[in-house]
Amino acid sequence: MSSYSLAKPLTGLSNQPTEAFMPDETEPDNKKIEHQSSAEIRQLKRAQRCTLSASVQWQHSKSLCQNASKEKIYRSSKNIAFYLANDGEIDPSQLLEHARFLGKNIYLPILSPVKNSLYFAPYQADGQLKLNRFDIPEPVCHPSEWKTARQLDLLFLPLVAFDLSGNRMGMGGGFYDRTLAYLQHRHYWRKPVLIGLAHEIQKIGQLDSQRWDIPLDFIITEELIYKG
Repeated sequence: MSSYSLAKPLTGLSNQPTEAFMPDETEPDNKKIEHQSSAEIRQLKRAQRCTLSASVQWQHSKSLCQNASKEKIYRSSKNIAFYLANDGEIDPSQLLEHARFLGKNIYLPILSPVKNSLYFAPYQADGQLKLNRFDIPEPVCHPSEWKTARQLDLLFLPLVAFDLSGNRMGMGGGFYDRTLAYLQHRHYWRKPVLIGLAHEIQKIGQLDSQRWDIPLDFIITEELIYKG
């Protein structure tokens, strides 16, 4: 079997940035940002991540893979859903290929044809993709191969902003919230584990949470791993 080359993981991860990762003084004040409306926060954070160069995006993707791949929940999970990066989102493609190398079953979200929620379709290395109504690629396969969220072990979610309480701001469509609504009534056997993936610049002090929001179990950035 060929080997998978993965650079040495970052060490000493915690909820506190190390000196090397202290925010730049020119970055917007998160205390001010959190008092803005959801629409304003969403616009600002989308704009910030879209300013990242291709080389920075690649390095963030590599560091994300290093951080996530050593986590126990990732190592023990068999059925894992990813996403294809869009609109400046941190790109999990290097982590996806690492998971494929380990023999894990890879899935991507697809829009339900009858309701505004998601199913998850198997994603093969040579599989065909088609654009959905939001111009996001989805695997082409028979509906009998689709899985529901509760059939997954681990779900990696994109996001626009997050806080240290595990609150996630998405694009505003509510697709993941509707898909995961059943978790609001689950106190035990909560599947899948929810991990948000983001650039560190997408963190803010505190997000307003709504009753329908589903908190994340972890957030992983290019710098740190946060427990929700």
